[in-house]
Amino acid sequence: MASPRHLLVVDDEPHVGLLLRPLLEPSGFRVRLARTLGEARAALADRAAPLDGMLLDLHLPDGSGLVLLAELRADPATRALPVMVVTAEGEEHILNDVTALGALLLTKPFSPTKLTRRLIELFGGKPEDAT
Repeated sequence: MASPRHLLVVDDEPHVGLLLRPLLEPSGFRVRLARTLGEARAALADRAAPLDGMLLDLHLPDGSGLVLLAELRADPATRALPVMVVTAEGEEHILNDVTALGALLLTKPFSPTKLTRRLIELFGGKPEDAT
């Protein structure tokens, strides 16, 4: 059995993480939650619990997720960290910014199947691997 992938879910809505955890853990992900940029930065700095990827909301109480994404890409230690930006429907205009920073975009609302397929894509698999 493969080792679990450690995924940081950065979203200020506590129910999002609580909903995603039971969805993702059976698929081999271990979910950590952060509700602010500060909590996300602390999780990223925790070398005892390295992360394999991140789901990142753009609207956080202490700033924009795009700022954190730019910081990740500027730091050699996190430059290649797989990141999926989660945003509300109608905000697709940020696609160019997200893509330029090397992240995938997932628009809310999304189905569990779509999330799983995008995560497989994020980690270098093919979307059909989710079926």
